[in-house]
Amino acid sequence: MVTGWPFVRSTDRLERGSLTLGYVPLTDCAPLAVAAAHGYFRDEGLSVRLQPLRSWAAVRDHLHTGLIDGAQLLAPMVLAANLGLEGGGARLATALTLSLNGNGITLSRELADRLSRYAAVDPRSPQAVARALAEYLRVEQPRRRPRLASVYPFSSHHYLLRYWLAAGGVDPDRDVELRVVPPPLVGEHLADGRIDGFCVGEPWNSAAVSRGTGVLVASGYRIWNNGQEKVLGVRREWAEAHPQTHLALVRALLRACRWLDRQRHRADAARLLADEGYVALPVTDLERALCCGADVDEEDFIVFHRYAANFPWRSHTLWFARQMHRWGHLPETADVAAAASASVLPKVYRDAAGGLGLPCPDTDVKSEGRHAQPWMLSAGDTVLPMGPDRFMDGAVFEPSGI
Repeated sequence: MVTGWPFVRSTDRLERGSLTLGYVPLTDCAPLAVAAAHGYFRDEGLSVRLQPLRSWAAVRDHLHTGLIDGAQLLAPMVLAANLGLEGGGARLATALTLSLNGNGITLSRELADRLSRYAAVDPRSPQAVARALAEYLRVEQPRRRPRLASVYPFSSHHYLLRYWLAAGGVDPDRDVELRVVPPPLVGEHLADGRIDGFCVGEPWNSAAVSRGTGVLVASGYRIWNNGQEKVLGVRREWAEAHPQTHLALVRALLRACRWLDRQRHRADAARLLADEGYVALPVTDLERALCCGADVDEEDFIVFHRYAANFPWRSHTLWFARQMHRWGHLPETADVAAAASASVLPKVYRDAAGGLGLPCPDTDVKSEGRHAQPWMLSAGDTVLPMGPDRFMDGAVFEPSGI
């Protein structure tokens, strides 16, 4: 329990007290688990049931049809829904980013060994590994294209995988075969030879590495330092009909994210996920995934709160829109600016953070790629310490240019 925080219990003002939230068994479902275990939901007058779902398609369907009130969600799914690219027709929104980073690209041992002939396979040097893949394809001309999986068509994993490939000179639509595999199944598909690699969130990279079936070749952090990963997703009409309930939910999860970003709490979080059955893997795999990632020792491998991580940046949404446009995934008639604005609810975040005495950014957008080192961002009368936001290829994204 976090004590001394200025938060307001609003049980008499909540439109609804009982909620169901969906999640996929990943280490970054930890904010939901922590909020339940530490009583943060209860502090806000909320009774929350956490419902595990096996795939992001199942999360989508449950959320769109109202079977759940909200969910741990892939950030680009919100934008895709608002662009009309998802089935179901519901419009989604997020007022809270749950995590930054946390993904990795893992290849089969066989493919990683082949790439090692052309460059050292080092997850801290993702562009060198991608170039090695391009050289392997050019020189050896394998009989079939490598099969690489991500977890959902509109996911950070899909667009980070494409970004990694393209930065190394590999055409994602011509040189490899891209597939979609639910997160809990990627390790099995890799071990069986059905795929040659995947981009997935933890702990499934750590699991493949610990079982000897995979080699981590790129951490998501090294592809895009502190890129947006999971969000709290709700239907927009639900948020409009339940403003106080939504605000209470954001406050509870914001407290959980803050608790999680104290490094000394990561081992406790791993035990919680294992002991309560949120993720069906040994606690050693979960601790490795939460503390520094598979085969890398990066303090920022996954970030839950620092660097203004929880703020719903409209510029993050616009970066994903840029990637959708880059790869031909946007309809020509798409109103990207309107969809991006509808996707994020920064006022709700500011109200929630203000109730907890937390500073907030003054702006809803920021450039990405300009900072290779920590920097400071204005937040009212104070400043917020921010982390690097560099892309692996040195590119800079200005949201005004979308």
